[in-house]
Amino acid sequence: MRLMADEGVDRQIVERLRQEGHEVLYIAELDPGITDDVVLAQARRGDALLITSDKDFGEIIYRQVQIRSGVLLLRLAGLSQERKAEVVSSCLKIHGEEMLSAFSVLSPGSLRIRSPI
Repeated sequence: MRLMADEGVDRQIVERLRQEGHEVLYIAELDPGITDDVVLAQARRGDALLITSDKDFGEIIYRQVQIRSGVLLLRLAGLSQERKAEVVSSCLKIHGEEMLSAFSVLSPGSLRIRSPI
């Protein structure tokens, strides 16, 4: 699965997903500090599921309907980086295909998938 991780996503999550064979473009490595609109445009061009911890993406997506490949919003505060990586990895294994054209919110113990965008 092709993924784009916003710069606020923990590096350990990105590394875990790469180890599992996902192609992960990481904004923190590519172009830190770019605007949310540019991140969305890059995800759209790359046909990648965007992983972010920035709540602003929800408003942008529903207001502008700017992405076709899906967004996964992480709400995992309070978990260790290792546990966050484990939760995200498991979520993608089980529900990755469902999230491709949806806005999804992952919290400890729950996943909401709103489809389609």
